Amino acid sequence: MSCTYRYPSWKYGRYTEVKETFWFTKLSGKEPVDLRTDSDYQDRVEYSCSEKSCSLRITDLRESDSAEYKFMFITNQQDGKYSGLPGVTLRITDLQVRVNSLQASTRWAELICHSSCLLPGYLRYIWYKNGRIIQGQTSSYCSVYFTPTDSFSCAVEGHENFRSPPLYAPKLPSVSVSPSAEIVEGSSVTLTCSSDANPAANYTWYKKNGNPDLQPLSKDPQLVFSSIQSSDSGEYYCTAENELGRRTSKYIYIDVKCE
Repeated sequence: MSCTYRYPSWKYGRYTEVKETFWFTKLSGKEPVDLRTDSDYQDRVEYSCSEKSCSLRITDLRESDSAEYKFMFITNQQDGKYSGLPGVTLRITDLQVRVNSLQASTRWAELICHSSCLLPGYLRYIWYKNGRIIQGQTSSYCSVYFTPTDSFSCAVEGHENFRSPPLYAPKLPSVSVSPSAEIVEGSSVTLTCSSDANPAANYTWYKKNGNPDLQPLSKDPQLVFSSIQSSDSGEYYCTAENELGRRTSKYIYIDVKCE
């Protein structure tokens, strides 16, 4: 992206000299942060500036680079800071695999390779299952048979290096308890459930009690006891679920001691 600018050559009884030029997206306090010193852009920005023009080049673009980019030049005059408004708005999107329709009983799904960008013309797509190309699937839609261990991704033909993040069911959830030391009545205890999944998993907590129609204790990743009681002792487990599947954690045993 580039910017051209003008300024008065004579002001306040002296010639104007441009002392500094840079691009920015953020402020630190009230001061703009030069992209060259911004850790989010480390070693990824280049300026090509000449008299009254300056261009910005960003390499290894990331979705997090989506922002409004502004140019500033600073002169030797007392009020010599100038910035163009509005700036240049840059929006970067990744391809995403989404579930368009699903038949859970037969494990068939129709997936779509989605981009929020308006992609030009007729495009051919490449679909991947577990990292291997799915032969014969070249449209933005793909019908697949899936198991809980499968992953799917897509790319536009000719741009295979820019493959979408994989879509997959939740992995086996892990559970933890905090604090990990002895638990006494009246203390605060938190159980945490986590699972690797894309799209992100939805969590549900249960307590094992032999009832096949268990009522969920929580639908959050964490189950929090603000003042735990001895009656809360027992085995707990969680489930992690997204559109492609559901996994159940191992049990975690909580033993609440009386004071």
